[in-house]
Amino acid sequence: MLNNITMGQYYPVDSVIHRLDPRMKLILSIAYIVAVFLANSFAGYILLAAFLLFVCHMANVPFRLLLKGLRPLRMIIVITFLLNLFLTPGDEVWISFWIIRITRESFLQALFYSLRLALLVAGTSLLTLTTSPIALSDGMEVLLTPLKKIHFPAHELAMMMTIALRFIPTLLEETDKIMKAQMARGADFESGNILVRAKAMVPLLVPLFVSAFRRAGDLAMAMESRCYHGGEGRTRLRVLKTTRNDWIALGVVALLLTLIVLEGIFLKGVLF
Repeated sequence: MLNNITMGQYYPVDSVIHRLDPRMKLILSIAYIVAVFLANSFAGYILLAAFLLFVCHMANVPFRLLLKGLRPLRMIIVITFLLNLFLTPGDEVWISFWIIRITRESFLQALFYSLRLALLVAGTSLLTLTTSPIALSDGMEVLLTPLKKIHFPAHELAMMMTIALRFIPTLLEETDKIMKAQMARGADFESGNILVRAKAMVPLLVPLFVSAFRRAGDLAMAMESRCYHGGEGRTRLRVLKTTRNDWIALGVVALLLTLIVLEGIFLKGVLF
């Protein structure tokens, strides 16, 4: 399961999406998330899925990586679907048996919420797959720079995000090593019920936390020994610049958001 986690991983290829300004990609990702929450029919979700496939193709990122990132969340998606299916009230009853009551409204809401969760995870995974952690943090810091006037720690927040994204693959690799070492000593992480599996995770979590704290301490000492004092006077190897492709991408996403809004006004109920 650890190999299926794509969040924080960067897929280094040359594509028009990879070359976009990270500031613009953050803005476009926020607009995409807004569009996902505004969609309320199959027409909107089909449009969002088509847009996601188009961006994946333009980024030269294999679609299997997006599907791979959804596998660790399949239980959450299933639970979300079932909770909305059985707990959402509705008028048009499809199935009614004992305490089980499934309506058209509950089925559609369960399906929409599951699709919404899948599209959100796939979209954010595509952001990290096409943007290096350093570029992503630089873009966030520049976008948050106006908040420095109210003493908002923009640089510190961007640095924390960079470190977190940078060490996600490292912690996953460390977890895999510890898990294999525990399995070699007879630990079983796959059999038994949920409580048994949760109890079996204790020998895995304790050394993982110890390793993470030790790594954090080493990083803090290294930064202190190099006289690190925040973003004051800091320069960058690559200066962020918006290009023609960035404005084209902004126009495409603005068109997508407009279509989603119009779909909610004029096509609501046409496709379920």
